[in-house]
Amino acid sequence: MDFFTFFQSSMPGMKRDCGGAAGILGAFYLAVKMGFKENLHAIFCLAENSVGPLATRPDDVITLYSGKTVEVNNTDAEGRLVLGDGVAYAKKDLQATTIVDMATLTGAQGVATGRYHAALLTNSEDWEQKAVSAGKLSGDLIHPVPFVPELHFCEFNSSHADMKNSVSDNACGAVSCAGLFIGSHIGFDYEGNWLHIDMAKPCYQGDRATGYGVALLNTLFAYASQSPMLLKLASGQNSCQGKNSIA
Repeated sequence: MDFFTFFQSSMPGMKRDCGGAAGILGAFYLAVKMGFKENLHAIFCLAENSVGPLATRPDDVITLYSGKTVEVNNTDAEGRLVLGDGVAYAKKDLQATTIVDMATLTGAQGVATGRYHAALLTNSEDWEQKAVSAGKLSGDLIHPVPFVPELHFCEFNSSHADMKNSVSDNACGAVSCAGLFIGSHIGFDYEGNWLHIDMAKPCYQGDRATGYGVALLNTLFAYASQSPMLLKLASGQNSCQGKNSIA
């Protein structure tokens, strides 16, 4: 029997892995307080990741909510599994036209965009520009990474399932790939807007959380809101017209 041993320094601080859900909760609470009246849903993808009889095992093949099967080749790439279910639920059950997911997904984010900028992966050039502007306005900085599923998603190829849950080549744009795993569960032909925010490093400073994402998301919400207070966050720019649904 083989055992994998984590170095002691690998486990402390893992409580920060709730940073994405905490940011979503804070952003949702603030949006309500500031008068956001449009169709807004907050989805929390929560799961325990502990050793036990029901723990995920290497080589398991599981079916996600999207109906797609996943071969588990990395048990530490667990967050993307529940996030895949979350975005699939937003699309199928809520029929959201704009989906934003945010998570402390990869250590690679810190290498790609650093401690101060989260990484942004999106299928919309328009919303990419809005997110970068929202980051500058709010102070929650964000920088785009390549959205090229036709080049990157093949890294998840599996002989036993629709995909693996971790890439085979770490030099393939790991931040983009991890986000694409999530996006594959709404489909790369999704006609709505999808934004994936990886904020693994900006979510903390020293031993404390920074609250990253609360201001960023509320500035983004302004583009789909008629709330005067939220619109001020977008520096007076016109909000999106028509019916919008953000999950």
